[in-house]
Amino acid sequence: MKSKKIIKIVVGVIIFLTLPSLLFYGFMYYKYNEHLPEGVQGEQADALAYSMLEALNYDAYTKTNYIEWSFKKRHHYKWDKLKNACEVYWKEYKVNLDLNDYSQSKAYVHSFKVDSELADELIEKAIGYFNNDSFWLVAPYKVFDEGVERRIVNLDNNEKGLLITYTSGGSTPGDSYLWLLDESKKPKAFKMWTSILPIAGLEASWSDWVVTESGAYLPTFHKLLFIGLEIEHIKGEK
Repeated sequence: MKSKKIIKIVVGVIIFLTLPSLLFYGFMYYKYNEHLPEGVQGEQADALAYSMLEALNYDAYTKTNYIEWSFKKRHHYKWDKLKNACEVYWKEYKVNLDLNDYSQSKAYVHSFKVDSELADELIEKAIGYFNNDSFWLVAPYKVFDEGVERRIVNLDNNEKGLLITYTSGGSTPGDSYLWLLDESKKPKAFKMWTSILPIAGLEASWSDWVVTESGAYLPTFHKLLFIGLEIEHIKGEK
């Protein structure tokens, strides 16, 4: 009898804890989930992508050899674009990432170099952090990267959106993003169809742009549903 009572209590607790989450997820899914829109590849899509790059001073970004930033006050970066290397800091860890050859990267704990499995684990984490956090910083500049498909999409407001699909590279190839642009063709938001998000088509803002010393435009804030993603201490130098 005691075992049956315990089972009932455990089941009751599980239901109590999970039911609100399931109901909330169902509400969010019904409210926000969208199918990936269809778009058309070709000259018009490329022209819209070039217009977006022009609005962001892409030429200045290509000449920016060093970018420094902090993401959500947790991860800190010193990215030498010219050498294709980045120092990644979090907690008591530091990884010197070699973006040309990950195997040449070095990991540190409290400034002491570590090797073997711990180093491999820290390097793998740093790669994931860099891929994610740098994307939230420079994603608009990546629309002509190798393996990227561009499509123009007709929006409900008679405007045009730029649908980007990454067929290779990064941590999650196959993800798609629909860029929403303002009148100057500068990004104001994008919608996401990614493998790591359970709801397709979620929208995140791209706002609070700053102009770096090198002349590139970089965002300092994104709003995703109820979450704010802050990017601080941005430096961009030639």
